[in-house]
Amino acid sequence: MVVDDQLSRVFSALADPIRRDMVARLAVGDATVNELAEPYSVTVQAVSKHLKVLEDAGLVSRRKQAQRRPVHLEAEVFDLMTKWIERYRREAEQRYRRLDAVLAELAEASEQTRAQGEAS
Repeated sequence: MVVDDQLSRVFSALADPIRRDMVARLAVGDATVNELAEPYSVTVQAVSKHLKVLEDAGLVSRRKQAQRRPVHLEAEVFDLMTKWIERYRREAEQRYRRLDAVLAELAEASEQTRAQGEAS
């Protein structure tokens, strides 16, 4: 599958549980590849490949600090995701409000019908 827009690359990158965990760890602070690799039973090379996917999606960046090359979370990318999610959340909320209104009308009509039946 060819992913050509940033939002698709971000969601694709986050589809993997190891990458999601790395993002969660980087939300706490920068870390080196070796530090990120510690809790996993995969090679440092495998972790580097995961980081490359996150980097290509714009979720992380690496910079050189003396002898270290810490990985940094680019939190601004989450704004893109948040806007996309928020748009659909608002649409779903509007549908639920309309459904609530219809259900309230049905309940009211049912109550009126019951009251008329009792009055007869």
